[in-house]
Amino acid sequence: MATTIHSRAAAEKVLLDTDIGSDIDDAVCLAYLLAQADAGRCELLGITTVTGDTVARARLVSALCQVAGRADGDVPIFPGAREPLLVAQRQPLVPQADALARWPHKEGFPEGEAVTFLRDTIRAHPGEVTLLAIGPMTNVALLFATYPETARQIKRLVLMVGAFTKEVAFKRPGQKAEWNAYVDPHAAAVVYRTALGQGAVHRSIGLDVTLQVTMPAAQVRERFQTALLRPVMDFAEVWFRERPVLTFHDPLAAVTIFDDSVVRFQRGSVEVELRDDAGLGRTHWTPGEDGAHEVGVAVDPERFFEHYFSVFA
Repeated sequence: MATTIHSRAAAEKVLLDTDIGSDIDDAVCLAYLLAQADAGRCELLGITTVTGDTVARARLVSALCQVAGRADGDVPIFPGAREPLLVAQRQPLVPQADALARWPHKEGFPEGEAVTFLRDTIRAHPGEVTLLAIGPMTNVALLFATYPETARQIKRLVLMVGAFTKEVAFKRPGQKAEWNAYVDPHAAAVVYRTALGQGAVHRSIGLDVTLQVTMPAAQVRERFQTALLRPVMDFAEVWFRERPVLTFHDPLAAVTIFDDSVVRFQRGSVEVELRDDAGLGRTHWTPGEDGAHEVGVAVDPERFFEHYFSVFA
């Protein structure tokens, strides 16, 4: 039987920043990246966690890495910023940590080093790293504000944040913005105002497209049966206590790194609303070919699901 050898140089170098443990889609996204790494298509350089109990979030990351056969230290894990830049904390808890007793994981992690880790990793691979941020933007904003040269050294910034071309109704009282932008709107504003280097891509996957890739809990239970998805399914049961559906927000952002045909993007400019009366954290989108940002405007759900589950085959 022929053996396929994947070139290490061809693998996408990815740094992941995540608030895993709140919405289940972060774990679904990390499982996908670990599967892509196993296939030689992703070099997962490290993972930072953000908002609330970032150590508990790091433990959830560790549990998935261990199921994927990644020994401690093989994928560096750093707890990052616990608090938003200016607003009050809106996401202090990590409910999926309830499942950690059933999965081996590392307990302790170096704290206070997440931003310098991101800096050092990007500096070590100038022009090669995709920074994938799927939680509130606090760590990324601190990185760009403290070490502005890093914004000029990344290959691509991919964010799961915002809503751009469609009006979205929110259930929480007072919320008028997508959750990641709502939790730390000032961080999101810093990230969008930061100019990337020439040739670097700034992409946002918002609710406009992610709300079109959903799966009911019963179908998730049927399909999440591979070794790497079983712990995700265990974490998901905590999520399904209140919401019987999985929306693939974060996995969709990750998939766009590896398959250009799933989401169609449009270029323009994004600004983040910082006034309470106008909807703190709302993302304002202005199309234009000379804009610095690309946002997802259309998605092929069938293509997405085919691609996502193919990496676990």
